[in-house]
Amino acid sequence: MHSPQMMQDSLSPENAASARVGVSADVRTRHSPKVLVAEDNADIRLMMKTLLGMKGYRVVEASDGHETMEVARAEQPDIILMDLQLPRLNGFAVTRSMRQDEMLRDTPIVIVTGHDPARHLSLALAAGCNAYVLKPIDFDSLSELIVSLLPHD
Repeated sequence: MHSPQMMQDSLSPENAASARVGVSADVRTRHSPKVLVAEDNADIRLMMKTLLGMKGYRVVEASDGHETMEVARAEQPDIILMDLQLPRLNGFAVTRSMRQDEMLRDTPIVIVTGHDPARHLSLALAAGCNAYVLKPIDFDSLSELIVSLLPHD
C-alpha cells in the first residue's frame, strides 16, 4: 500500500492538470462514480457535494457513523470521504467495520479531517483507510486523490 502522501504526489503537475480535465469529461460521458461524503458538519457536506457534483460525481451523504454504514450498504459508493469525528460511531470504528463487511471491504476510504496526522494517520491506516486528507481541504489535491483511488476500466 502506498502512503497517502505518495498517492497525492504520484501525479506530475502536467498529469494532474490533465487528470482534472479528464475526470470531468470522463465522468460525464460514462458511469459517474458515486462518492459517499460522511461528515457531521452540514456546511462542509454541502460544499463537498457542490464541488464534487461540479466534477460530475454523484454524491450521497451521511451525518453520523451509523448512518454512514447504512448509506454505504444501500448505495454501494465507489469511494468514501469520511470525517473522523462522526457522532454515534467515529470514523475509525466505521472504517474498521467496513473492512469486515464483504460488500464494503474493498471500497476506497479517504479520511478527511482536521485532526493532526502526526497523532491520527497511523491509527487511520491501521483501521483500513486508503488515504488521509487534512482540512482545510485543497480540493484540487483531493480530486487527484479520488481519481487515483477509483478503479480504472
